[in-house]
Amino acid sequence: MCEQGVNVGQLKLAIGQSDDAIAVVQQWLEQLHHLADHGKRTEVSAALAQAGVLLGEARGKLDAAMDDLEGHAHDHGTTVELV
Repeated sequence: MCEQGVNVGQLKLAIGQSDDAIAVVQQWLEQLHHLADHGKRTEVSAALAQAGVLLGEARGKLDAAMDDLEGHAHDHGTTVELV
């Protein structure tokens, strides 16, 4: 259904697909992190681990945006705007 010029159903689907894609990348980074760790590449391992954490934060933002679209009130400051 369109609300204020935005097809909410399509937006939810796109957010879900983005979350799925990020989840796959997180898994890859976790594997690379372990490979670097086992190879005694501590700086590389740490950087990959941090990238995974940042992607986790991005996924949290996507969850918050989805909650906002579904009408669940949270105090996280997420807004959805027509660009």
